[in-house]
Amino acid sequence: MTIWIIVALLGIIEGFTEFLPISSTGHLILAEYWLKLPSEEFSNLFNIIIQLAAILAVVVYFYRQLAPWAAPTPEARKETWRLWQKVFVGLVPAVVIGLLLGDHIEKHLMRADVVAGALVIGGVLLIFIEKKKHTIRYQSVADFTFRFALIVGFIQCIAMIPGTSRSAATILGALLMGASRKAAAEYSFFLAIVTMGAASAYALIKAAPHFHTIEWGPLCVGFIVSFLIALASIAFLMRYIQRHDFKLFGYYRIVLGLIICVACLTKWIQI
Repeated sequence: MTIWIIVALLGIIEGFTEFLPISSTGHLILAEYWLKLPSEEFSNLFNIIIQLAAILAVVVYFYRQLAPWAAPTPEARKETWRLWQKVFVGLVPAVVIGLLLGDHIEKHLMRADVVAGALVIGGVLLIFIEKKKHTIRYQSVADFTFRFALIVGFIQCIAMIPGTSRSAATILGALLMGASRKAAAEYSFFLAIVTMGAASAYALIKAAPHFHTIEWGPLCVGFIVSFLIALASIAFLMRYIQRHDFKLFGYYRIVLGLIICVACLTKWIQI
């Protein structure tokens, strides 16, 4: 399989799974067992690049809600700045805990068995929470308080465990605190911009010494594919939650996690 096909496939996986509560990191870790990239340096930089593409897709899709200069009135502009303040409050726990534990997690937990366990546990929680009766206290992101944003920011840190899913953690946390599905999903997208952006910037700095050895053509292909698929994935999720809950994603996580467990036990996937 050529490098061009591999980067396109990985771009599709990242773009489709990044914002669905099914763990993009888990899917990419598994995919790379079969879709081998040329080197570890290229793989690390490629994962950063396709994440940046997914972030750009969020910015494009929600541009009118996120750009203060696009707000129609001074009051709306003020509310947009307030939204960004809440988003950055939600980022703080991830920055602190990521700096403290990020390298340890990357070294010891990037394994198929960890991914499988996180997928199953997250799937069970997703189904359990969706089956509970919801008392909605926050209809929109504008209703969120700074305390709400901080708590969801801490919950998001659970997603540092591969297979958990950043979007699943933030959506579950927001739902538990009384957010509507639409508000929970939107805040998950907005928080992704700063969280993934900060993580990608840090990873780019670490990868900088290897830039001169990297072939940039395949990276550009992966970026474009990831951006387009992520844009479609965001649109799909926002339409989906208008009529459905998140239980389907929970069942998917459990099935995938059990398949990976079997694959690990039979040595089809090496732990």
